[in-house]
Amino acid sequence: MTLNNFLSNLENKNPGQSEYLQAVRDVYEDVFPWLDNHKDYTEEKLPERLAEPDRTIAFRITWRDGKGNIQINKGWRVQHNNALGAYKGGLRFKEGLRLDTLKFLAFEQTFKDALTGLPMGGAKGGSDFNPKNFDAMDIERFCQAYMLELYRHIGPDIDVPAGDIGVGSREIGYLFGTYKKIENKFQGALTGKSPAFGGSCIREEATGYGTIYFLKQYLENSGGALQDKKALISGAGNVALFAAQKLLDLDVTVKSVSDSDGTLEFKEGLTHDLLNALKELKFEKRGRLSEMEEGRFKSQVRYHKDKQPWGLEGANIAIPAATQNEIGEKEAKDLLDSGVETICEASNMPLTSDATKYVRGLKTMTILPAKAVNAGGVAVSGLERSQNAEYQHWSADKVDEKLQSIMSDIFKTCLRYGEGDFVKGANIAGFERVAKAVIAYGAN
Repeated sequence: MTLNNFLSNLENKNPGQSEYLQAVRDVYEDVFPWLDNHKDYTEEKLPERLAEPDRTIAFRITWRDGKGNIQINKGWRVQHNNALGAYKGGLRFKEGLRLDTLKFLAFEQTFKDALTGLPMGGAKGGSDFNPKNFDAMDIERFCQAYMLELYRHIGPDIDVPAGDIGVGSREIGYLFGTYKKIENKFQGALTGKSPAFGGSCIREEATGYGTIYFLKQYLENSGGALQDKKALISGAGNVALFAAQKLLDLDVTVKSVSDSDGTLEFKEGLTHDLLNALKELKFEKRGRLSEMEEGRFKSQVRYHKDKQPWGLEGANIAIPAATQNEIGEKEAKDLLDSGVETICEASNMPLTSDATKYVRGLKTMTILPAKAVNAGGVAVSGLERSQNAEYQHWSADKVDEKLQSIMSDIFKTCLRYGEGDFVKGANIAGFERVAKAVIAYGAN
C-alpha cells in the first residue's frame, strides 16, 4: 500500500480530523520509505495498528458554578497505545478543544514517550472548559467534576495523566485530591503533583530545561555552542519561561516571549529581573504580557499586539513553545531571511506540514523535532512515577542529572536513526520501539 492510499483510507475513517491526519502524515512520510526494508512490520499491519488509538473515551461534565448556575462541558481521554507501559500524557483544558487535537497529541505522545526509554505508553485528554472564564473556586469545582468521570479510566498501572495547557500544579492538586478521595488510596495516578505531596522536583521546569539540553547538545555536536546566541521564543507558560531561564543561565540573549494577544520584545534581551516579573505575572497573577508595558520594566520592553515573534530580526534560534501550527511557510521564510539557523520545537507540532517540508528542503536551517525536544516533561513525569512506586523523593540535582542523561540518549538516538535529519530520526526510532513491542504481543 502506498502512503497516499493509506492516508486516504485513514481520512475516510476519520473525516474532518485535520490535525490528527497531519500528525500521522508527518510521521509516516519518514516511516513508509523505511518500511520498504522492514516488511515484517507491514505484514503485521503496524502502520494501521499504530495510527488508530486503542480507545477514545468521551463524557459529559455537569457541574454547578459559584453563582448557582449549571455548567456543561465535554471531556475526553484518548488512550492511544500502551505497548511499552501504562498510558501517559497530559490533560488540556481549553475553550474550543476538539477530539481531533487530542488524537493528534496522543499519537505524538506515544512515540515521544518511546524515545525516553522509560516504560510509558501514549495518551492525551482534556475538556473544552476555559479556566480564563472562571475564578479559582469554580476551577476547583470543575476539576472535581472532571475527575468524577475520569477516575474509572486511570490508575498507576493503567493510565497516568499529567498537566498541559490550562492544567498546572494547582489543577493537578484538585484532580489528585478528588481521585484520592474516591479511591481512598494515595498512589501515583497523576504526575505533575507538588513535591509537597508526592510530586517530583523540577517537574514544572523539565520540558523547558530538556528543550535547551537537547539544543545545546545539537549545537556542540555541530561544532558550535549556545553561548552568545540570540533566541526568539513564543509562548509564556512553563515551557517558554523555563526554557528562557536555562538560556539565561547559558549566556544566551532571549529576545521575546508571547501569548495569544501578542509578542513581548526585550529591547536589550531578557534579564533575570524581567524573567522573575514574567513568572509572577503569568504564574501568580495570571495576567497578560501587555501589562508589562505599564510597569517598572516598560523602558526595557516593546509590545507587539496581535503579532508573533517570528518577524523580529537578529536571532539565530527560534523556539516555538506556544501551540500547534504556529509557524506556517511564510513565517518559516521570515525566519530564514532574518538569519535563524535552528528551529527547536518546544511545543507539539508547531510547524504546519508545508513549513516543515520547506525547512527540511533547506541546507541552512535545521528542525529539532518536538517529540524529541520536549520529551523532558514526560521524562520527569516518568521519574515521578518511579519515585512514587518506591516511596522515595529525589533531590532536584538528582532529577536534573537523570533528565540530562535522558535528553542526551534521545539526541544520540535521533542522530543515529536520522543520519543528521533529526525529524526523520525521531519518527523512525519512536515508531520502531513501539512496533517491536506490538509485534511481540501478537494479534492483540
